Amino acid sequence: MKNSLKHSALMVVLALLLASCGNRPGKEKQSQIFEIKDFKTLTNWSALSPDSKNTKLLYLDYNGAINGFNIPSVRQTADGKFDFEFAIKNNSGSAQKFAYKIYYQNESYKFPECTDHGMDEHPLANENFYGSWEDSTVAFVETPVIPADGKFHSVDFKLRIVGNPRNEARYFSKHENQRWQRNPRTGNYSFMLVVTTADNIKNKIIPGYISNIGLKHNNKFVNPYYYFLYGDGYELKNVFVQTTGNDLCVVAKPDLAAGVYTNPVDFDPKTYGGYFSKHCGASDALYYNTPLAQVINNVNATAKFDNIPVIADVLNDNYSLRDYNWNRSFFKKEELISVEPQIISCPCRQIEVDTTNATVAIHNEASQWGDWKKQSVGVITREGLTYGKYTVKVKLTELLNKNGVWNGITNAIWLVTNGNEDWNNCRECTEKGYLPKYGGGKNEKRSPLTSYSEIDFEILKTVGYCPSYQFPPAYLYPVADRNKETWWNVPLPQAVENDSGKVMVCCTNWDMACPQPRNYDVGCMPVAYNGQNFTAHRWDYWYRALTERTPESDDELFASPYYYFQIEWKPTEIIWRIGPEKDKLRVVGYMNDQITSIPNNQMLLIISQEFHNTDWWPGSPFEQQFIPFPKKDLVGKIFEITVE
Repeated sequence: MKNSLKHSALMVVLALLLASCGNRPGKEKQSQIFEIKDFKTLTNWSALSPDSKNTKLLYLDYNGAINGFNIPSVRQTADGKFDFEFAIKNNSGSAQKFAYKIYYQNESYKFPECTDHGMDEHPLANENFYGSWEDSTVAFVETPVIPADGKFHSVDFKLRIVGNPRNEARYFSKHENQRWQRNPRTGNYSFMLVVTTADNIKNKIIPGYISNIGLKHNNKFVNPYYYFLYGDGYELKNVFVQTTGNDLCVVAKPDLAAGVYTNPVDFDPKTYGGYFSKHCGASDALYYNTPLAQVINNVNATAKFDNIPVIADVLNDNYSLRDYNWNRSFFKKEELISVEPQIISCPCRQIEVDTTNATVAIHNEASQWGDWKKQSVGVITREGLTYGKYTVKVKLTELLNKNGVWNGITNAIWLVTNGNEDWNNCRECTEKGYLPKYGGGKNEKRSPLTSYSEIDFEILKTVGYCPSYQFPPAYLYPVADRNKETWWNVPLPQAVENDSGKVMVCCTNWDMACPQPRNYDVGCMPVAYNGQNFTAHRWDYWYRALTERTPESDDELFASPYYYFQIEWKPTEIIWRIGPEKDKLRVVGYMNDQITSIPNNQMLLIISQEFHNTDWWPGSPFEQQFIPFPKKDLVGKIFEITVE
């Protein structure tokens, strides 16, 4: 009985500790020296979010955003800033000035300010996107002289949300603040008003690393929301603190009609201009204002293969498994065409911008005899973001014909690092370190830091790896005897044949083999999310990625007029969703920070149609080198991109 009572008491104390982090900010303390009321935010911005009567909505302005997003931009308010105000009453008995400061924080993609174990600051709360005055060295600002007349007096000021709000040296280059290297996040923002007496500022009651968020304390930044709402600042006298709810919702929705930029350094100058237009090219207008660029796929030596010299419209020419088996059986080695998935050689020829309907089409170009093409093609966003709910509405090329034969394309919607420089490093891996993107196996040198990150949808014809006893499928090997069709026209395994109309939706996080997560493991690992069970697979302890696979109907995903794909990238988890409409999405993949390292750097979005070497996808029923070159362009169309 005593043990039971002790256990119950312990659980009550634990519950109070866990709840305390969320309870403290509810208390607003007024000072005996002054009173504050009517704190109003964003008074010059009226657009409301459709989901809330209290939250205002702003779409990021992409004009000039190559140098970083400003919230708001000069095209959105008269001076490119938000207006704020509050009212103060001086109860001191003598006229005097007071001091105030405003802070903001992204609430959608953050770590909690304090730990689950009480009131200590969460070790990663300083990674949250928060800021204050654009010049972080400006501490508290003085009010005008407030008379002690028993009346409230209005104080108004301005603020905008910018990149690199702490003005960290990490994001400076040649003494210039590269604010685009730590862009504002999408999602909801709150604001926190702090008002105090001039004496408190004069006597440095509030520490310098809170007045100036660009300073560190004990070699780390301190989140001001933690300091004032949970930490030492909570008990300070004559310090008024008020936080708002989610006053602002920021959404990125790049205008696809704005065109596609082509970086001149990516192409041979001899190919410039032939297909350039107002909406695709290398002009200054496109450089500064368009949100998309033509992606240049990196092709390494392992991608090369010897391909059958056949051109066919696999999707429409009634190309059968018998045709596939014949072509892989009876071409001599010296007849094969040595190729690799090619990068685009002629800029803009594969891109079609429809300004009327605000769409962008991408074309994997057809081949002609002697002009063999298996070119990967796609577009990439030009402004990087950290975290967000990335939703794309697309109609990418179908992958299978009515006979279940694959055309060799991998449809991909993926996030990739915004830069391989130190400024874009992920959080340190303190357990052994990361492996480099390319290299050998377990003996490769590890590093505590990496700037490479990648989160993928890759959709192609392949098989699942879990449960392990079902992999690999037992494929029959053809024997090239023209007189015995059953020897060369071998069937697919029944399990593969049963899924002949399905492609595999592969959801992958490239964690670069950092073994720091508590449940880091290899093989098939179960992970649950909202009542659904998924199985994540890693080949070995030094494999750089973790993947989950879900078979889906090719007709549903790619024969429909359009389909939605969504990657929700959060600080502690990644969720992959697909569906016929944005409000009818279903989860097809889930990972959290217990099994994989979630990247926290800045990434770009790519939408592409790629010819992969199927050596990357063991167990695939069709091999790339035995799939014909395309007879017709394979077209994908992008209707909409949003990041929320």
